[in-house]
Amino acid sequence: MSKIPFTSVVNKLPATVPFVGPETLERQRGQQFSARIGANESSFGISPEAIAAMQSAAVQSSWYGDPENFELREALAAHHGVAMEEICVDAGIDTLLGLVVRMLMNPGDRVVSSLGAYPTFNYHIAGFSGELVTVPYKDDHEDPDALIAKAGEVGAPLVYFANPDNPMGTWHTADVVQRFMDRVPEGCVAVLDEAYVDFAPEGVAPPIDPSNPQVIRMRTFSKAYGMAGARIGYAIAHRDIITGFNKIRNHFGVNRIAQAGALASIKDVDFLEQVRREVATGRKQITDMADDLGLPWLPSATNFVAVDVGSGDRARAMLAMLQEDNIFMRMPGVAPLDRCVRIGIGTADEHALLERSFRSHLPGLPD
Repeated sequence: MSKIPFTSVVNKLPATVPFVGPETLERQRGQQFSARIGANESSFGISPEAIAAMQSAAVQSSWYGDPENFELREALAAHHGVAMEEICVDAGIDTLLGLVVRMLMNPGDRVVSSLGAYPTFNYHIAGFSGELVTVPYKDDHEDPDALIAKAGEVGAPLVYFANPDNPMGTWHTADVVQRFMDRVPEGCVAVLDEAYVDFAPEGVAPPIDPSNPQVIRMRTFSKAYGMAGARIGYAIAHRDIITGFNKIRNHFGVNRIAQAGALASIKDVDFLEQVRREVATGRKQITDMADDLGLPWLPSATNFVAVDVGSGDRARAMLAMLQEDNIFMRMPGVAPLDRCVRIGIGTADEHALLERSFRSHLPGLPD
């Protein structure tokens, strides 16, 4: 067999994906999970109006989706008070992150993120032959001052910052985030990932200002709107940045069903508020359980809570035991964040199963 002429970049990359999905584990185990609370999905479904719109659009699946995402961009522009030309819609934030890296990073460039932050950004950096430079979290929060300082130090074209944060669920107030955006070094663009902002309290998201060409803000329909499987998200940025997206994006990357569902979802304010209430209730159930067990936990502005079980070894052991009880959960990947397990908000039945299992296994964790 002749040698496959892979590029030098592909030849040096590991054959891995950023996440091991619950379906992969189910196939390995030969059994489905009873509680799927580790993937940061929504346990509360999608808007009934979105379901109806998606069912109607399914009949037209023989047609391509609108390559301009016109109606959805029009609705999002009105929702956020920006121009349509300042919005790019694509197949989720993961896809948009890949486009950002391809658009703004040259091979060999050094790019800045936080050690332990969302790994898909890192995946794209490696995939386009960049070098990832990280700064540590500070008190379980991403450190915007350190991110800005490091970006200036290494001449980074990109710096990534999530608010609220994944995997810790912590957040910074709008004034802190605004100072971060105002101090992005010359020649650098900040990616502000706001995937969880719909769960956050007032005062977390600064006003959206697409006139700043050094900031890209990313939002999604995967979390509060419950459309993770439909793969649809969007970026808000200066119109010249959006033009850059349009030069390289897959213009048929968003299907008609997702477009219809997202358009209906953005209009269903009552459903979104209902999900927010359910998530707030679920967070309290988790923190009440942690308090009862004497475990520290981190205040969260997301649809999960990071509960501190003492060490990475104890957290990994807990995840393995929960998996034996058919509960899918994840944890941060690096120390010192990995002392926590990241408990997602589930249904009442999922919470009941989790609590029984968690209480049962906690005494058996290694010292």
